[in-house]
This record gives sequence, structure tokens and C-alpha cells, in this order.
Amino acid sequence: MKMIILNISIFIIAVMLVPAMYSQQNPLIYVIKVEGSINPSSADYIHKSIEEAKLKNAECLVIQLNTPGGLLKSTRFIVSDLLTSTIPIIVYVSPGGSQAASAGVFITLAGNIAAMAPGTNIGASHPVSGDGSKMDSTMSEKVTNDAAAFIRSISEKRKRNVLWSEDAVRNSVSITETEALRDSVIDLVAADLNELMAKIDGREVETAVGKKILNTKNFTIVNYEESWFQKFLNIVSDPNVAYILMMLGIWGIIIEFYHPGAILPGVVGVICLLLGLYGLHTLPLNYAGVGLILLSIILFIAEIKITSYGMLTVGGVISLLLGSLMLVDTSSPLESAIDISLGVIITTVIIITSLFAILAWLVVRAHKRKAMTGESGMIGEIGEVFMDIINGKGTVKIMGELWKAESDQPIEKGSKVKVVNIHDLTIKVQKV
Repeated sequence: MKMIILNISIFIIAVMLVPAMYSQQNPLIYVIKVEGSINPSSADYIHKSIEEAKLKNAECLVIQLNTPGGLLKSTRFIVSDLLTSTIPIIVYVSPGGSQAASAGVFITLAGNIAAMAPGTNIGASHPVSGDGSKMDSTMSEKVTNDAAAFIRSISEKRKRNVLWSEDAVRNSVSITETEALRDSVIDLVAADLNELMAKIDGREVETAVGKKILNTKNFTIVNYEESWFQKFLNIVSDPNVAYILMMLGIWGIIIEFYHPGAILPGVVGVICLLLGLYGLHTLPLNYAGVGLILLSIILFIAEIKITSYGMLTVGGVISLLLGSLMLVDTSSPLESAIDISLGVIITTVIIITSLFAILAWLVVRAHKRKAMTGESGMIGEIGEVFMDIINGKGTVKIMGELWKAESDQPIEKGSKVKVVNIHDLTIKVQKV
């Protein structure tokens, strides 16, 4: 009986100790790295990392941020995820040399805790048009006011410097980490993750489900990596990569039109074109630019069908260049970092034009080249009279073969003759 009581007592104590043991486990700190432009892929990455951290009962999620900006739509998705998260989100601009520019400002301010590493900066850019010039006053005021209202709401929610936040949008203000800390734009400066965890330990933050005191002592880091597919989509979503893929697709299709049945250029071209269009689909496209690029394809293909003495090619080059410059609409202050590089555009257009010129020259030369086979290929060939041509008829040896021959004049055996015409397997010759 005593043994039974003893066993029951041990069991009860063990059950009571389980929660205590669990609570003493090292807190899980999920860490992700968001680098480059903000796009749908990075928004999806952040969303999934929040869900994963929540599922694993993580103490918090740290977003190591280094971005020049990105898409407004993707930025709004990320901000919404951060503001409604049930676990604390720490946005950490790091390592040294990193930036939180344009869209990065909105994301940083939306974190429960905003931190920066030494040697980093934070700031936004003023609205510009798609070609990089200033917009007209009406459009500029509209997009600026919208962005200013957006960032004010975030700053008020997180109790940060509202005046500086709005100034960052309206006047392109950019500051260092020490200035950001002084002006209450961020909460702290930390050299690395260890220092960051030490400084936020015991801090109280407001999550979507209420207040939480952070416990970041003796933490365990969990690096949540992007999937290979997310990495691939992130690469494809880069405007420069998407543009190059689209150009490769166009080139492959043009080759297929010039050489029907080649198959490989057409297949590769279609794949590249679809990948490029997917990447561009995630970007704010200017459809006038898309139309001009499509027009350039039509003009290039038409060059082979119509004798234009190069005018169609010139029109195609101009359309391609203008369409490329106008392709991405970066009128939002958040989207100034997603434009296609001018150097990439010019280089790509020059290469495409050069390749097309070479291809067109080869096609023209092929059309002008004398036929090498068949009956037409015999015109101009030199042969020898095998049997005298008398009364306009005889036999001629051409390329090792004997042919019935006709001539307007008698020609003796052994004389050299040239083929001037062929009809019904009979050649007409003249003496050389």
C-alpha cells in the first residue's frame, strides 16, 4: 500500500514539474534576413516566418533588414502583418552598412521594437515619375499625401516620432542610427544579435493580443530560411532580372520566326518570356511601355517580310528603347528602388539590336546567294560539250553528268560552255 501511495506521489510531482521544466527551456528567437527590394516574395517570406514563429511558440521574431525600398502593395502587406502579429516583432537594420530606405522606413517603424546597428541609416525618398523626373504638382501631392498618412498611422500606433516620419516622406530626410535613436525614431542601437537580445530582455511590448514582457535570456536562435522557390521568385522579381529574361524571350521568339523549326530558340524564348512576364507582373507596369516593346517585336519580325531598307529596324530599336525606359512605373515614393537600371536597359538594347542586325544580314545574304542544288543551282555552271551541238542540239557534260543541250549556235565537242537556262531536263548553253 505504501508503495502505491509513493508511486502516486512521484507521478503527481512529476506532472507538476513538467510545466516548470518547460518554462525553464531557452526561449526561441526566430531570425530572418530580408535583403534587397521589397516585393511579393519578401512579403510572403515575412508572413510565413511570423506564422512559423507563432506555431513554435517563439519568444519573438527578429527581421534583419537591409533594403533600398520596394513595392507599395507588398509594403502594406508586411506592415499589416507586423501590426497584427500576436508575437513580438523586432525589426533590426543590420549589419553595419545596411539601410532601411523608402519602404524600409515603413517596415522598421511598424515593428514592436525598432533597432539599428552602428553604421546604418534610415530614410525615405521623394516621389518621382517612372522615368526618374519630377512628377507634376497634382500627382506629386496626391502620392505624397497618401504615403505621409500611411507612415503617420504607423508612427502613432508604435508611439514613434511622427514629425520625423512624415518629414522622411515629404522631404527625403535620411539619418544615421545615432540620430534615429536621439529623435525617437528607433528604440535602441545594438552591435549584434547578442547585444540586441540583452537590451530587449524584460521590455514590455504591445502585441495584437495584449502586452507581453520579453524574456530573451539564454535564448536559442532559429534561423528561418527562405525556401528555394521563394529564393527563385525573389530573383525573378528583381526588375533588372525580369527585364533581361523578357528580352531573352523576345530574342528567342524572333530567331524562331527567322528559322522556323529550330525549336530550341523558341522553347527557351517562351520559357524566358513567361518568367520575365511573371517578374514584371509583380511590378507596377506602365502599359504604354509594354505596348512599345510589343510594337518593337512586330517591327523586327516585319523587317524580314518587307523591304524597308532598315526603316523598320530603326523603328523597332526606338520602340524597344522607349518602351524599356517607360516599362516600370515608379511614381510612388516607396517604389523608387525598383526601377530598371538605365545601364541594364542600354546594354540590353544594344546587344539585342546588334544580334538582330547580324541575323538580318545573314538572312538577306542567304536570299541573295545562288542556289546550290536543284535545277536552278545549275544556272551559270561551266561544262564541256560531249557531243557536237549541231542544228541547235547536242550533249553536254555538267558536274560529271550528261545532259541534253540546246544552243543558238553550233559548238564543237570539247568546247567549254555555260548554262544559261534549263527547261524540261534540257539545258540551254552558250559558248564560253
